[in-house]
Amino acid sequence: MTKASEEKRLQKGIFTGVIEKDENNNFFCGEYLLDYKMVQTKFAVGDWITIKSVIENPSDMSYKKYPKKSKNFDKANNKPEQ
Repeated sequence: MTKASEEKRLQKGIFTGVIEKDENNNFFCGEYLLDYKMVQTKFAVGDWITIKSVIENPSDMSYKKYPKKSKNFDKANNKPEQ
């Protein structure tokens, strides 16, 4: 996928990006920590997702790196804007 086509994805929600995994096995997208169990069961590293809502990260272990967390995200809409 080209950079131009990535930018033309519909930007619904708070943030759209790629699922990544850090050195502590945390799944994240941009500055947002993602729910570990949800990623493990429905998604994979490299998937394009749209984050729909965020909460304050309740974990003391990862709060410093990821102050915001999301359990409400889904695969990104791949349709280009008209």
